[in-house]
Amino acid sequence: MRGFSERASVEQALAWLDNELDKLGQLSSESVALSQAAGRVLFEDVTSKVNVPDFNRAMMDGFGVLASDLQGASPENPLALNVVGECLPGQIFPEAISAGQAVKIMTGAPLPLGVDAVLPVEKTMSRGSTLFALAELEQGKNFGTVAEDICSGEVVLHAGRILRPQDLGVLSSIGHGSVSVIRQPKVRIVVTGDELLPAGAVPAGCQIVDANGPMLAALVHRDSGIANHPGIVADNREAILEALRDEVDVVLVSGGSSVGQEDHVPTLLAEHGDLAIHGIAMRPAGPLGMGRLDGRLVFLLPGNPVACLWGYDLFAGRAIRRLGGKSPEWPYRKISACLSSGIKSPTGRLDYVRIKYVCRKLEDKQVEPLARSGASVLSSTTRAAGFIVVPAESPGLDAGSEVDVFLYD
Repeated sequence: MRGFSERASVEQALAWLDNELDKLGQLSSESVALSQAAGRVLFEDVTSKVNVPDFNRAMMDGFGVLASDLQGASPENPLALNVVGECLPGQIFPEAISAGQAVKIMTGAPLPLGVDAVLPVEKTMSRGSTLFALAELEQGKNFGTVAEDICSGEVVLHAGRILRPQDLGVLSSIGHGSVSVIRQPKVRIVVTGDELLPAGAVPAGCQIVDANGPMLAALVHRDSGIANHPGIVADNREAILEALRDEVDVVLVSGGSSVGQEDHVPTLLAEHGDLAIHGIAMRPAGPLGMGRLDGRLVFLLPGNPVACLWGYDLFAGRAIRRLGGKSPEWPYRKISACLSSGIKSPTGRLDYVRIKYVCRKLEDKQVEPLARSGASVLSSTTRAAGFIVVPAESPGLDAGSEVDVFLYD
């Protein structure tokens, strides 16, 4: 084996990645049904071609009236009106309403011509076939007007918006059964290692079960990519190269990324594409690499699962989110907290430190590093509340330091 003669800084690696992403831009668009559009990123502005609503409508059950007919009405002075019909939702009343007349109307029904107010049913009294108004009303009360919600020609949603459930309701209300969104990045997950068993197997002897494949697939899904993990790839150059050339936008390789005898991926990428970064001053995931092959981004992630997770979050996830039109920043909630014990960290290397709450209460906001947190101890990420990042230029953090905590929740 040979070591890394030099390592790129995290800042240099991110600069290379962002430059490549600038050149690639966001992906093309696709049309999806509204039922499949929640959480997707809108590709272009949406302009309404209709008014919503396109008619004046009652906002409550009651009677459509002329406000001028109700002057002086009160419980002590009920004013008689002649009810000339009933107006239901989805139906147009065939006649105009004249002075002294009223029409029974339901919530959402279109206002008949002449009506300029809706008298609530609780403000009326009936005696036989005669309606008595018990209150005055101003013109325009208790009904919605044309384009009260949306005007024809109005931009209702802008490109780049992550669609929420209420956005889908708005799109439906203006006549859209589908919407144009940014295509989700297609991601091939290449897990190598002859010592690995597929997910669902029981570890036996000196073989271990693939943890990285399911984890990476879930991370890709979280970041709105489409993951393809067909199974463990044999540890030989031909099989790995074939997997690297899958027709996708991004390739994630787990294992075989360092400089050992069986680490084929870096040499394959260098020979057939561009191995731009290999070895980064960070812990864990120091052997991480990045490059291009046939126009697609390739990320060489370590086989140790914590290093794989951290390398994905720092670089690969950033690329997948940005290609899909989302923010490249971490999708983790951030809080400020106080370290209850110090952390030592050699200068020149960025450190990823899993932490837990001292008193198991968020409001205490005191955290401490986990005792068992090596690159192969994946359970450290399930026992941890989140993580902190110690900058490369820092020799560590003292007890009592205020830190930014990124929560796994």
